Amino acid sequence: MHQEYLKKAIELAQTSVDTGGGPFGAVIVKDNKIIASAYNRVTVIQDPTAHAEIQTIREAASKLGTWDLSGCTLYTSCEPCPMCMGAVYWAHIKEVFYACTHKDAADAGFDDSMIYSELRLHPSQRTVSMKQNLHDEGLKAFEKWGKKQDKMPY
Repeated sequence: MHQEYLKKAIELAQTSVDTGGGPFGAVIVKDNKIIASAYNRVTVIQDPTAHAEIQTIREAASKLGTWDLSGCTLYTSCEPCPMCMGAVYWAHIKEVFYACTHKDAADAGFDDSMIYSELRLHPSQRTVSMKQNLHDEGLKAFEKWGKKQDKMPY
C-alpha cells in the first residue's frame, strides 16, 4: 500500500505543476485511509508556507479535530524541507515515505542547503539579522504557561 499512497503524492505534485504550483504533493494516511492530500500552493496563493506537506498537515488536523497526528503516516513526493520537517515533528507524525531527495529538489532549483547550514549557526551569525531583546518580559508568558493548571502540553 505504501507505493500506492506515494504514487498519489507524486500525481498531486504533477497536478501542482499543471496548476501553477511547485512540483510537490503529499498525502496523510491513518488506519489505511487517506485523510488529507494537497499540493504546493506557494506561488498560487502567495504564501511561502503553503508547501504540500504543511497544507496536508493542516487539512488532516482540521479533519481529525486535533493537532496531534500520532498514528498518521505522511507520503510526499519529495523529502521534506526543514520547515516541513519541523511541522512533521510538531504534529507527532512518526513515519514519512518520500520519492525524491532534497538533492533532487536542489537540482531542480529548490535548494534548502543554505537553511540547513544557517540552523547550525549561532543566531548572531545567521544571514537573517536576529537580535534578542526584552528577555525578562518575554519569560512572563512561559512562567504563566508553567503555572497554568489546564494547559494542553504539546
